[in-house]
Amino acid sequence: MSDIKLNANVRSDEGKGASRRLRRLEGRVPGIIYGGKAEPQSVSVLQKDLFKALENEAFFSSVLTLDIDGKEDKVILRDLQRHPAKQQLLHVDFQRVSANTKVHVKVPLHFLNEDSCKGVKAGGIVSHTLTELEISAPASKLPEFIEVDLANLDMDGVLHISDIKLPAGVESVDLSHGTDHDLVVASVHKPRGAIEAEAEGEAAEGEGEE
Repeated sequence: MSDIKLNANVRSDEGKGASRRLRRLEGRVPGIIYGGKAEPQSVSVLQKDLFKALENEAFFSSVLTLDIDGKEDKVILRDLQRHPAKQQLLHVDFQRVSANTKVHVKVPLHFLNEDSCKGVKAGGIVSHTLTELEISAPASKLPEFIEVDLANLDMDGVLHISDIKLPAGVESVDLSHGTDHDLVVASVHKPRGAIEAEAEGEAAEGEGEE
């Protein structure tokens, strides 16, 4: 579980003009917090605090503590809108959660033993097809990341979602849709140069036989 905490203020002014003033004059990002038994509430968060939180990958997949004028809520980040051209955040959405709230989030994959796996030792290289995984879990069991051990991945080997050992209480959203959604996570293959060299060698052998 993450211990990330953000301070927020209740926001009373609504509308695009008020949001622009908030961002330009006060350096704050307008947002909303919703969910649970309470009504949606408009808030604002200092942009510099959000940028600092964004440096931590756990910010996207963990339960956060949002202090709203002294009242704390447990939330998860639901949406973050960025300016398409400027280094600026436009809007942030938070969802209230309790320990047992079941949520869907994407968590990063951390690959272990990549440089020492069997396929790499045999001259292969690792390709990552997925770098994050969508999961479903109670808020209290959300992992900050999921470890993927590649130690036994052989040359031309393929690792699927079903090969990943997920923490207790955590389920893959893709696998919940059936085995047809058991996506490739990583694989080991020969470098392009080695494949081309083998092909040229085989062609030369064929010409010699003729």
